Amino acid sequence: MTGCSAPQPPRRASVAPDQYPQTPPSQTPPPEYPPPEYPVAPAPPSRTPQGLDAVIDISAHTAVSDFRLVRASNIHAVIHKASEGDFYADPECAARRPQAEAAGLLWGAYHFGKGDSSGAEQAAFFLDSSRPGPGTLLALDFEPNEGDPSNSMTLEQAEAFVQAVASATGRLPLIYVHPTWANGGARITPGSILARCGLWVVDYHESPAIPRAWAKSGWRLWQYASDEYAGRRAHGRNRIVQGLDRCDRNLFNGGVAALHQFWNAAA
Repeated sequence: MTGCSAPQPPRRASVAPDQYPQTPPSQTPPPEYPPPEYPVAPAPPSRTPQGLDAVIDISAHTAVSDFRLVRASNIHAVIHKASEGDFYADPECAARRPQAEAAGLLWGAYHFGKGDSSGAEQAAFFLDSSRPGPGTLLALDFEPNEGDPSNSMTLEQAEAFVQAVASATGRLPLIYVHPTWANGGARITPGSILARCGLWVVDYHESPAIPRAWAKSGWRLWQYASDEYAGRRAHGRNRIVQGLDRCDRNLFNGGVAALHQFWNAAA
């Protein structure tokens, strides 16, 4: 996943404000650590490096023709970009959600973190843009900003983002991160609130490296291939995803029943 190539003007979420009600973020600074009722992400049911090849992530850059064909490709879940920073709302996210859910797909939304606004402000914008419902999985894309490295989200901003999302929704988002960034650039420690979130690791090797902060819990989702085009098999996989022109491919650490259970628990 990547950010936008150029800044865009402020954009309001396109979903009616009362369609997916939520508790607004607290106006007081979030506590240093989340209250006890926010659970630590449970250990995955299996540490198999294979997993279930049934989750894709997309954005407005993906042309979708029919989510029913996506589901017929044995894909069970879609995670869509919802926002970036505190200014850009993905213009396709809101309209695609009911289409994907009507096709029988689980729905998730992710935010691309940036460094030019606070974590709390970005969390508020993300929730306003994604309008999460009871079954919406939430995620933070925490990676260097390739277009402007100096504008990358910091660890402190990421922690504030997670705390704000937890305060507003009562649940922790997944953290999408590369092991090199997690261990080196961001230096996430096991004591960080990020380590309490489920790990969505990005690693295009034969098996994923686990960042030190998640050494005990392991990965929940593994993005093993990026920007795979229609009609082309992802590396080491036989399945072709129909109904769209490109997507990122992810494995879930478990089976179909465990995926639905995890999604509902995370949402």
